[in-house]
Amino acid sequence: MSDYETLVIETDPRGVATLWLDRPEKHNALSAQMIDEITLAAEALGNDETVRVVVLAARGRTFCAGGDLGWMKQQVEADAAARATAARKLAGMLGALNSLPKPLIGRVHGNAFGGGVGMACVCDTVVAVDGARFGLTETRLGLTPATIGPYVIARMGEGRARQVFMSSRLFGAVEAERLGIVSRVVDDAALDAAVEDEVAPYLSCAPGAVADAKALALGLGSAPDAAAIEASIDALVGRWESGEVSEGIAAFFEKRPAAWAKP
Repeated sequence: MSDYETLVIETDPRGVATLWLDRPEKHNALSAQMIDEITLAAEALGNDETVRVVVLAARGRTFCAGGDLGWMKQQVEADAAARATAARKLAGMLGALNSLPKPLIGRVHGNAFGGGVGMACVCDTVVAVDGARFGLTETRLGLTPATIGPYVIARMGEGRARQVFMSSRLFGAVEAERLGIVSRVVDDAALDAAVEDEVAPYLSCAPGAVADAKALALGLGSAPDAAAIEASIDALVGRWESGEVSEGIAAFFEKRPAAWAKP
């Protein structure tokens, strides 16, 4: 599949598809185009009977730096209806990955911030290198981890999530494993072998049974329901209306501390 500008999909003869985030010059930050393309790719991979397993990976030095700052700036300048549309697309992307009827294995290196943590939390398994850094960094910009929130809380649990959900504190892969975001931490050189260890067992399983088992796990667990997702969209739209967001994003672009930052 090559009909994407922000992604690359490579599928090997076994049916293992690697979905590469491919905006390395922008640290794979989530732009409006990338959000749309990931949603389309998830649908295509889910419907492709030749695909058995999907690996979510990233080109360049960073897994995903979160939301693209240009996209965020557009949201500050948009009206409420446009903000709601953008928030709903982001929620739809996360939902498409979360409900993908194939095993989804995250391959994380570099930084995973904001939406990058959200994408890790919709994977079934996440393998990360020991030098990876994570952070729910939205509050530093005057935002909240709203749209990713239902998936982060479902993965981490409320108690563990509250340790990092509001502070924008960066943390390493070992802590991410303790918090439940990451399943396994390995050295850089062992990353691909560790991902293959997660892939291989699925290739001896009946694909339909795997899909049904995943759907059952989502149904029996604490997967976000429609009401939670709508609440997260409303929360993000409401935050865009805050003067804190305008100040936080302006401070970022002007390379200065935001008004609330204290030494």
